[in-house]
Amino acid sequence: MSYQFIKFATEDSVGKIILNRPETLNSFNRAMAKEMQHALDAGASDKNIRAIYITGEGRAFCAGQDLQEALSPDVKIADVVRESYNPIIQKIRNIEKPVVCAVNGVAAGAGANIAFACDITFAADSATFIQSFANIGLIPDSAGTFFLTRLAGLQRASAMTMLAEKVIAQQAMEFGLIWKALPDDRLQEEAFGTAKKLAGMPTKSLGLTKRLFNKGLSNNLEVQLKMEEQLQQEAANSFDHKEGVKAFLEKRKPVFTGE
Repeated sequence: MSYQFIKFATEDSVGKIILNRPETLNSFNRAMAKEMQHALDAGASDKNIRAIYITGEGRAFCAGQDLQEALSPDVKIADVVRESYNPIIQKIRNIEKPVVCAVNGVAAGAGANIAFACDITFAADSATFIQSFANIGLIPDSAGTFFLTRLAGLQRASAMTMLAEKVIAQQAMEFGLIWKALPDDRLQEEAFGTAKKLAGMPTKSLGLTKRLFNKGLSNNLEVQLKMEEQLQQEAANSFDHKEGVKAFLEKRKPVFTGE
């Protein structure tokens, strides 16, 4: 596929997705959403890609939905949510590979919630997050109502969404919404370095862990323990487990393949 609104390339076994509409602060139109869905599918299916990295071009990460498109009289907002954002969130969560996000500037609306849905999210110190939906009489989408309460708690989620106030990167880290806030000049190097590190790890077991985390959001304890039992055996049958044990006994660095 030829990409117009994102950049997608493989670097050091990492599928690198860069949102690329800097003139609109990387806000989504439907074409950009389709391109991102395609890139996520490509990253999921390509065995040479063992981690995914998402960031933005220019001074913003993503300002959410392009309102000029959404306000068109022939556009129904429910269709935009169903066709653009729901698939993106589902793909990020269902890809059994680590997804690392680097928030390089403002992350608003769907842009913020996409960042929160990733496995490990970094943000530049200057970055801000805002649940901007209430400012235009809408409700949080892109799984905002699912993840915000789980990550930050009900009080913080309610205040963020109802007051629609900016949350700086340091606050987002303290709230548990992201993994780490970094100086701006270190963001890309450290965040992409983490994606490269994960790509060299036993990504089979990392993917199974992600599956368990997803199921743990709704399973009861008994069901989750049973799943851990089953998937632990699947992990134990993997090449990477055998390689890890062999490397430990031979006192050398393991060479994992994701299999």
